[in-house]
Amino acid sequence: MDYRNIEVRTERKNKRKFIHFEDIILYEDDDILLVNKPVGIASLADKDNLSLQRLAKKYNKDLRLCHRLDKLTSGILLMAKSAEAYRSISMQFERRKIHKYYHALVKGIHQFEGHVVDLPLLTTASKKVTVNKSAGKRAKTIIHTEKHFKNYTLLRCEPVTGRMHQIRVHLASQGCPIVGDTLYRGRDMFLSDMKRKYKPSSRKTEQPVNHGFLLHAHTLVFTHPTSEKEISFSAPYSKNFEVTLKILNKYNTNA
Repeated sequence: MDYRNIEVRTERKNKRKFIHFEDIILYEDDDILLVNKPVGIASLADKDNLSLQRLAKKYNKDLRLCHRLDKLTSGILLMAKSAEAYRSISMQFERRKIHKYYHALVKGIHQFEGHVVDLPLLTTASKKVTVNKSAGKRAKTIIHTEKHFKNYTLLRCEPVTGRMHQIRVHLASQGCPIVGDTLYRGRDMFLSDMKRKYKPSSRKTEQPVNHGFLLHAHTLVFTHPTSEKEISFSAPYSKNFEVTLKILNKYNTNA
């Protein structure tokens, strides 16, 4: 298989797309490379043996992934081109010097200004994560409100720690699970819930507009391993996230 041009299954039924590695590069220099990971591809090898890491190594065999995202989470990922760069970035992660900001869309109106969720998390045998104050590992997330719609809120979340499914579980614990995140009580969004005079098709069942859960790794702030200057990069929304926001701006505003 040519991993430079990889087929990715999306959340839409029977929908597929092809990803070319060069098309998802956000920035590249002699030391680092940043990409905008699409929805539907694992960071590391999954059961289908497909991953962003494999795709990256076909582009440059020296590339090493410095962190990871869930398969259905889109957004910015940082890679190192040398052992020295990887070591520098790893130390920054270990010392919590790297800041990651995610955008999440949730149902309801929520006002968070630096709201801190500090709840320990435990991964179960079924790979589902739960809040567990006695056996869980410490997890901390800072939440800000980015924008209100009529019935939804766009949030900015900064995970201080890096636990599995941390943002998803922490938001659900605050009564605002992510749209489409059915594993943690999130519900899909339908156009019929917002559009007046919506006419359903008699031939097919209405599909959700979100096509998966809406969590996007939006911005990464870190110190460049060579220049030692603090830099910041942001990744455009995935297509399903972008389309959902356009629909909200059209049919779910307070105006």
